[in-house]
Amino acid sequence: MPDSALSQGIVYFCSSLSFIPLAATILLIDDEDRLRQLLARLLSLEGYTILEASDARSGLKVLEREDVQLVISDVKLPDKNGIELTAQIKQAYPATEIIVLTAYGTIADGVTAIKNGAFDYITKGDDNDRIIPLVSRAVEKAELQFRIRQLEQQVSKRYGFDSIIGQSAAIRQAINLARKVAVTDTTVLLTGETGTGKEVFAQAIHYASPRHSGPFVAINCGALSKEILESELFGHRAGAFTGATRDQKGLFAEANKGTIFLDEIGEMPLDLQAKLLRVLETHEFLRVGDTKPTKTDVRVVAATNRNLEQEAGSGHFRLDLYYRLSVFSIELPPLRDRPDDIPALAEFFARRDAAKIGKRDVRMTPEFVQMLQQHSWKGNIRELKNVIERTVILADGPELLPDYLPFDIREGYATNTSDDLSLSALERQHIGRVLAMTSNQKAEAARLLGISLATLYRKLDEYGLKK
Repeated sequence: MPDSALSQGIVYFCSSLSFIPLAATILLIDDEDRLRQLLARLLSLEGYTILEASDARSGLKVLEREDVQLVISDVKLPDKNGIELTAQIKQAYPATEIIVLTAYGTIADGVTAIKNGAFDYITKGDDNDRIIPLVSRAVEKAELQFRIRQLEQQVSKRYGFDSIIGQSAAIRQAINLARKVAVTDTTVLLTGETGTGKEVFAQAIHYASPRHSGPFVAINCGALSKEILESELFGHRAGAFTGATRDQKGLFAEANKGTIFLDEIGEMPLDLQAKLLRVLETHEFLRVGDTKPTKTDVRVVAATNRNLEQEAGSGHFRLDLYYRLSVFSIELPPLRDRPDDIPALAEFFARRDAAKIGKRDVRMTPEFVQMLQQHSWKGNIRELKNVIERTVILADGPELLPDYLPFDIREGYATNTSDDLSLSALERQHIGRVLAMTSNQKAEAARLLGISLATLYRKLDEYGLKK
């Protein structure tokens, strides 16, 4: 028997953090007690956990309550034909492998068993040199299916709708709409300000769709020149242009059977918009330098922070493409419209960032949270994420204090919560603005304020401004 861990009946599920071992379990279904017990002893010596049943009915009950990687079943059972049982088991437990045993094998039965999903079909009496390696290969295949299922669950948890943080009415409405359209194959247009989480929604739609096992590819249409964007999207043939030394598939080909996310779709040049419209209408495209169209089966999710209808009215976006993209449109709310979600988002980012740099048990003070909730967040979730990362790095202890926040957040909070209109309060705010404008360069701030550097430091102490 091979020495690999898999062949000894150990499953290792690989995650980014740990390996989880699981002993492989085999169910033997045979009404011949002596033969079943002999095979059970033989396989248990190889490290497998063995379960036994004398008929199909009791075998199915075992499968209902136990996690079984491999079934070894006789063809002739008291209550059911083993080949028919194979089809029944594979329908209910597709990841479980089955080896069918028979006293008198025929080619027709073997073919039917394989068609019904059996891993293999062998004759009783075959020596151990064949049975044990066969069992090992079947278990290895079942364990691979187990790892794939675990990885799919992990990916779904990380990128699915449950990973979207927030309980406000605005975000829940967007999530409910996205869930409904995810199970279809409809083109989706995500709208909203920059930083509101459009790519997160696109991923969640993909992993909740029937295409979840296919690829998810994303591209920012505003980050590339027209020529590079065309080549990236549709691919090119070798020699199509200077520097094209080999064929390139392009993302529409890479995303076949999956989803392509076109971020900043409003930045796409008009002539490329025409090519995109052709893909949406005909499910085919032309590579750069090619004359034969390429078929593709891909779902398009697009995103923009622009008003595409207005852009179309001004001639900057194709109206026909807008209508094709906006079959199902979802607007993501800005962070300032969902202040109740800010504490949960901030805590998530804080714990994640703290873990990255080896800090433990970070916590936000009430005033810190209030400052976050009253900020306007023009950069939305992306800005919040960056602020929290900076704060965690600056924090000297476990508490995240207001002093660690950028000055504009602290100043805005002070302005919104204070009725102090005294000259000293106004002077404090003005000094803070100048410091923020000069990136806390004291000498430059003193020059702009028309005071000496020593006077500036004295006022920083007087007003409790962080040096």
